[in-house]
Amino acid sequence: MRLSRFVLFLLLLAGTASAATESVQGATDLRAKYSAPQEQWPAPVLAPGNRIEPLAALPERVRDTDGAKSRSSALRKARQELGELLFFDPILSGSGQHACASCHDPDLGWADGRRFSFGHNRQQGQLNSPTILNAGYLKELFWDGRAVSLEEQAAASITNPIEMAGDPPKIIGRLQDIGAYDQLFERAFGDPRLDFDRVTIAIAEFVRQRTTTATRFDRFMRGERSALNDQELQGLHLFRTKGRCMNCHNGPLLTDGKYHHLGTAFYEVGNFTGRYAVTKKNQDFSAFRTAPLRNVAVTAPYMHNGLLADLDHVLASYNMGWWQNQPTELGRQDPRFAQLSSLIQPLNLDQQELQALKAFLLTLGNGAPYTTPTELPR
Repeated sequence: MRLSRFVLFLLLLAGTASAATESVQGATDLRAKYSAPQEQWPAPVLAPGNRIEPLAALPERVRDTDGAKSRSSALRKARQELGELLFFDPILSGSGQHACASCHDPDLGWADGRRFSFGHNRQQGQLNSPTILNAGYLKELFWDGRAVSLEEQAAASITNPIEMAGDPPKIIGRLQDIGAYDQLFERAFGDPRLDFDRVTIAIAEFVRQRTTTATRFDRFMRGERSALNDQELQGLHLFRTKGRCMNCHNGPLLTDGKYHHLGTAFYEVGNFTGRYAVTKKNQDFSAFRTAPLRNVAVTAPYMHNGLLADLDHVLASYNMGWWQNQPTELGRQDPRFAQLSSLIQPLNLDQQELQALKAFLLTLGNGAPYTTPTELPR
């Protein structure tokens, strides 16, 4: 017997209502689970033997690395103000045209929006410029981790012949020619002496304060469970479970601070050595630092070589399990040739799940705090 159109309509309506009810019930159950303390949340899906840090809000204070923890708040503020001027001042570069802010622009999430940054005499680098936001929490900097402090990182970038090509004695001479900098250094350090170490200390103090500690994710982790909507909460759940993201993106910064090969480093193409350049260990060949996910919404393109243009590309790549590069003829003879990280597996997430995961990532920050550069001393 054929059902009337009216009966079919009623059945369809009932099915739709039932699905909606199940969806609401599922969201309610998930919110109840994540309203509990974190140790009672559903267990994360991890690779065997993999140990991680629990998710957490960022601490309000960033660690000091220049041995001056006891300085007064007035001195700290004076160093920040000096560091801000130096960060935006192209006088530190060899050409006098390139500043730290050229690759770390507050309008672009404190990155530069390019696959590869341009430096001295428009030379193009081989790596994507990461954001400086929350960099003060990192224990190792640069994609290969070769710097262990913001001061060391600033010095390396300023003097790098491809980046700023700055020459420390010439930099100090230029600063000394500008009388206002004498006063600023005296206020920041107690005397007017100008040297390159003080330049990097001041810049590091400024960068150290570029933090985002009040994102909706931070509010959620501090107990404001309504800070995430139902879709974002589903994304957090997927991030911890089916998406397997916690294997590499964990702790307050959402990074394990380690180095992995994802298939994005191609043998003999660009900077393909990665962490190996520092450790000389074969297992570190083509492995690059796990990027913190905070402010990921505003720091495209992604990966060490800016290979992926947006978050949808990133999520699609993880969903398919990335790829294992085929070796070139030289690669076949190289015992270091990188194998895809064993932590990577196909995820089989559907489009709804991918969108939920993306919605969660968007709660991790929007690139603040914005800084309007002040007039430079001249």
